[in-house]
Amino acid sequence: MHNQNQFPTPHTGGDLAPVSQDQFANGDGGLALSPLLLQYWQAVLRWRLVIAGIVAGCVAIGIIATLLMAPLYTARAQIEVSREQKNVTNVQGLESGNAGRDLEFYATQYALLEAESLAERVARKLKLADDKRFFEAHGAKLTQVTDEASGSPAQFARDAVKARERQVVALLLRNVQINPVRTSRLIDITYTSRSPEVSARIVNTWAQEFIGSTMDRGFASTADARRFLEERLAQLRQKVEESERQVVTYTSGNGIVTLDTTRDSDGRTFTQRTLASADLEGLSQALVTARAERIAAESRANAGSAENSPEVLNSPAITGLRAQRAQAAAEYAKLQVQFEPGYPAARALKQQIDSLDSAIVRETGRVGGSRRLAYTEALKKERDLEAKVESLKHELDRQRQASIQQNIFQREADTNRQLYDALLQRYKEIGVAGTVGADNIAIVDAAKVPTLPSAPSMSLNLALSLLLGLGLAVVVVFGLEQIDEGIRNPDDVRNFLKVPLLGNVPLSELYPLKEIEDAKSPLSEAYFSIRSTLAFTTNHGLPRSFVVTSTQPGEGKSTTSVALAEIIGRTGKNVLLIDGDLRSPSLHRYVGLENGEGLSNLLAGDAVNGQIKQTGKRGLSVITTGPIPPSPAELLSSDRFSELIATFLEQFDHIVIDAPPILGLADSPLMGRMVEGVVYVAEAERTSRRAIRSSLQRLHSAGAHVFGLIVTKIDFTKHSYGYGYGYGYGYGYGYGEDSKGQG
Repeated sequence: MHNQNQFPTPHTGGDLAPVSQDQFANGDGGLALSPLLLQYWQAVLRWRLVIAGIVAGCVAIGIIATLLMAPLYTARAQIEVSREQKNVTNVQGLESGNAGRDLEFYATQYALLEAESLAERVARKLKLADDKRFFEAHGAKLTQVTDEASGSPAQFARDAVKARERQVVALLLRNVQINPVRTSRLIDITYTSRSPEVSARIVNTWAQEFIGSTMDRGFASTADARRFLEERLAQLRQKVEESERQVVTYTSGNGIVTLDTTRDSDGRTFTQRTLASADLEGLSQALVTARAERIAAESRANAGSAENSPEVLNSPAITGLRAQRAQAAAEYAKLQVQFEPGYPAARALKQQIDSLDSAIVRETGRVGGSRRLAYTEALKKERDLEAKVESLKHELDRQRQASIQQNIFQREADTNRQLYDALLQRYKEIGVAGTVGADNIAIVDAAKVPTLPSAPSMSLNLALSLLLGLGLAVVVVFGLEQIDEGIRNPDDVRNFLKVPLLGNVPLSELYPLKEIEDAKSPLSEAYFSIRSTLAFTTNHGLPRSFVVTSTQPGEGKSTTSVALAEIIGRTGKNVLLIDGDLRSPSLHRYVGLENGEGLSNLLAGDAVNGQIKQTGKRGLSVITTGPIPPSPAELLSSDRFSELIATFLEQFDHIVIDAPPILGLADSPLMGRMVEGVVYVAEAERTSRRAIRSSLQRLHSAGAHVFGLIVTKIDFTKHSYGYGYGYGYGYGYGYGEDSKGQG
């Protein structure tokens, strides 16, 4: 039995190196993928009509939808919201600026601008629940209130009104937008509807009601504060009365009489003087005076003769008496000079002088007695005052002990009074602050009635439609690429099948064999290029024997067999073309011969002579199939087939066998191992890569050597494969460095 080891060793250099069975099993061909972007571009070109259709459809839908849309008008108002509020009342804690950080404050304002409660205020203000124009501006119907439903008509009417109000609020919130102006305190309020007047009216009312709701919240907060303070003031007032009453009761019970009190800046009461301390102070001063008087009286009482005492010298009576005596003495002396001592007038003056002396003595004695009496009285007064001072000291000590508790009561009363005064002041200030509106929100620009619609935007919708179409096209093309497992470009042969690419055959619009006869036709040039590539698959040049097969019928294997045989024959070689399809022969029709006797007869044992037919073409002979045998696989597996191949190689330079398709049949693997190798034919975009891979695996399992694969029926007007594929159909593809010099 003959096998492929009888033939020269296949060429293993360069890109056309044979691929081993392990490489097919493990998926390792050692060839790099083409650039990813190029693959994407080729996929776009393959499905360009699908992509164009999807994009055009989406754009058309976008245009139609835009034309059918009702125009929408957007009105815009701009307000300024400041975190700081003027503190006109100087009431700490009322300023919104102290509420928190800027981000929290403005985030709160944005949420309040989109609050449902604000939408309800706007709806009530404009009476939108009964405004037919409002519903028409939103493409909604005004629900009529009827009493046809079961139940109370009045209850049904109320429920219907509530439902309509909820509908209005939902429409308002759906169409209003709050857009903060970056790096500023400005906020844009926009509203969109089908009516420009409705949009402007609503957005202006929205801004006004936002200010009103802010003021209402401020009023509500001050009202709550006032109510709280009123309750606390009533409680503190009672505490103040009780604590002050307790102070008065305690001081009265302990005999503490306060004469002078002061109150510091904190409202604390201090007692400067009490009655006891004032009395003690007065008595102490009186005691000092009495003691001084007693000392003076004692000094006078203990002095010498009273005649020269100040009291005597200063006594008016004694002074008068002495003056009278001096006058009488002067007259008496004058009379003695003139008269005798017994002179009556002299005696009378003498008696008067004696009488005056006695009076002076008596008056002087009386003055001395008064000094002793004055001393006695001064001493008594001093002792009385000392007793009183001691008594007041004891009383003052007792009051001071009692003042400790009094101070405690007084501090409690002062504290209650301070709290009461502070809350009372707070109450008054909040009352004033409640009448001051919020001044941190202002309308910067009121909304004007828009003159141009804001939507729909034809350019925007077209752009969105285009993007949607492109996205949908990408998804569809991706799905088609995953579903389509056919060979879409020559790179698939290397990337997925891991076999050398022998060449690309273009799709012919004419009868292929007629076109092959024209040496300048693209089809003829493609097969000539394949013939040249085959010359580099072995060390001895063009393989002397090879099988041409495919995965399934109709992929162009018979055309390829005839074309290669004719082109090899044109080079002056004797070529034998054998129709090896013992199940569905067709080669005889390509060469214009009758299918009488042929290969089946030779395999059955007939002689070779007479079975080889001439075609009239240079160097080309043909063996047809002959009668279809009942079991082609048995005939092909016999030694007779290998003997025939050896015999034919003695007569011909090259043998080309047109084998049947591999899928489901054993004929081609059996033939493949009897010759040098196999040329595999696959139609572009028809046979799945999985089926081709399975067929190639069967060939390798049978021991056949695969030279490479030819991609047939490529529509170069439909696909762009880049330079080297679209021009020349594979000229020079896969030349190995070791084979460039071989002919």
